[in-house]
Order: sequence, then structure tokens, then C-alpha cells
Amino acid sequence: MKQSQIAASIIILASLLLSACGSSKPEPTPTLSLEQIQTAAVVTFAAGLTQTALFQPPATLTPTPRPTNTLLPTLPISTQPTSTQGGNVTPCNNLVYVADVTIPDNTVMTPGQTFTKTWRVQNSGSCAWGPGYKFNFITGDAMGGQTVTLSQTINSGALYEISVPMTAPQSGSGTIKGEWRMSDPNGVFFGAQIWVQITLGGTATGTATTGPTSTATPTPTGTP
Repeated sequence: MKQSQIAASIIILASLLLSACGSSKPEPTPTLSLEQIQTAAVVTFAAGLTQTALFQPPATLTPTPRPTNTLLPTLPISTQPTSTQGGNVTPCNNLVYVADVTIPDNTVMTPGQTFTKTWRVQNSGSCAWGPGYKFNFITGDAMGGQTVTLSQTINSGALYEISVPMTAPQSGSGTIKGEWRMSDPNGVFFGAQIWVQITLGGTATGTATTGPTSTATPTPTGTP
């Protein structure tokens, strides 16, 4: 409400009150100063604000939702039988070549000569070799050698000597080579691929037994 309107309302109200006094001598209308009019206006305006505040409904507080925890997915745990040594992962099945026990590379043979080739190897995997593991001819010339099936357990880290009876070719000359490899009971090959290599020459036949005899020789079974 503007100050001029408030002042006019006060003056009119005062005039009505004076006229209602009857026969009494009318008193002169009091002259209000500008300061008195402004003070009355402020009081009226303040009273109006107080009444408005009293009739306003109380504010409703909205609760803030609490953060929820997010569950991370569970990672699967590998069940593959491996071990860690020095930061390197060791496979379950593995084989490394150690030495030729008999028939070093390029041993001279005559056609038809029989011999026994023996290798010393090591089980370098984290799993033991057991019955059902096989030492198989892979490529080259088998020279009559047959697949060897293990009949005993070879623990992880153990040395083992594998022997295979062979016969030099009946004819020809030069280098003859055959490569072999170990496999698990499921037929999966693993480890180093090792070989026997001879030099064929001359005409005599016989048996070669270079080096000591193997002390742990599985019984050859099957065919390559």
C-alpha cells in the first residue's frame, strides 16, 4: 500500500469519528505531520505482514536420501593347476631335455644296426606324470621305435630316463633323425621336442650300446 493512500485513509477515519460526536462542538481536525503519517503507515504495513506470516503453513522438510553401497562383481577364481615362482607361471605339464645318456648326436651306425636310445629329461611342470602319459614319435624316421607309455609316477622336478629300442635303416647313408615328444592321458603334447640323430655308413650290422644302461625304462607299448 502506498504512503499517500494510507495517509488519506487515516484522515477520513478521523473526520468520521469527529462527526459522530453529536451536539458537541466540533473540534478542529488535527493536522498530521508528514512524519506522523509515515509512522502510521509503517505500523499498518508491519501488522499486515505479521498476520500473513501467522496464517502461512509450516514448511515441509524433504529428507535427503542416504547413498547406497554398490556391490562389485565377484571375479571367478582360476582352478587351473599352475604355480608361480619368481613372478613366472609354471604350467601343469612341462618337460625339459637334460642330456643324451646313450647314442649322442651323429653316432655312426651301419645299416640294420640295433641300438637303444636313452634320454635324461626333467619334469619341470607343477603336476606329476602318472600312468597314461606317453612318449611319442612325432616326425622324421622312427627307426623302428615305438610309443612308450609310463607305468610309474614321475613327480614335479624329478629327473627321468626314457629309453626306446631302435634299428638303423637297412640302406642309405648320411644323417638319420627322428623327433619325439611327451603327451598327457588326453593326447595333449607338452614340453620340449627331443630327438635321436645318427650317421648311417658302412656295411656291417650289430648292436650299439654307447653310454650307460637306463635304470628307469618304461615298457614300450603300441605303435607310433
